[in-house]
Amino acid sequence: MKFKLFFFLGMAIILGLSRQIFAQTSTASTTEIKSTESQKKKGEKVFIKHADKCLTIIEKAAFKMSINGVMIIAFIPGEITSTWISKIKVVGTLTNKDSNLLAVASCKAAEMADTFKDSGSGVRKPLKGENGYKGGVIKKVGSGYILTVFSGASGDQDVAAATEGMDYLYKYFPKTN
Repeated sequence: MKFKLFFFLGMAIILGLSRQIFAQTSTASTTEIKSTESQKKKGEKVFIKHADKCLTIIEKAAFKMSINGVMIIAFIPGEITSTWISKIKVVGTLTNKDSNLLAVASCKAAEMADTFKDSGSGVRKPLKGENGYKGGVIKKVGSGYILTVFSGASGDQDVAAATEGMDYLYKYFPKTN
């Protein structure tokens, strides 16, 4: 009889402790998720606040180089690409005699969203739908990634215009640890 009493008492204690540990773990995970979501929302707010000025800076860089084309800027919240917010702007022309510049810029952005490397980096063979062209830059920030793209001129000119925007936008984001 004493054995059964101690057995059930021991099981009750073990069950109580395991529930307490699970509750603490669950609370920590919930707190972590809320913190991550809060960081993502802050990153989106920073992006939205500075997006138009960033586009203007890229546009001015394009004018200085006498180039036309399409620019894309985007914020990818978190560590994987499952959503993003972006803006585009046309500088002079959406297409030229050979290319839809928005499509080319989008391909550059798509490549970076998968590799988290600048477009045309050569870290892997371009997948279908990508072209491997230079012209996009991406940087890690505390709440995700930001990317800037220009398409319409040579790869080096596209990178130069995109970098002007990146240099502006990057300074407003908290950096990674």
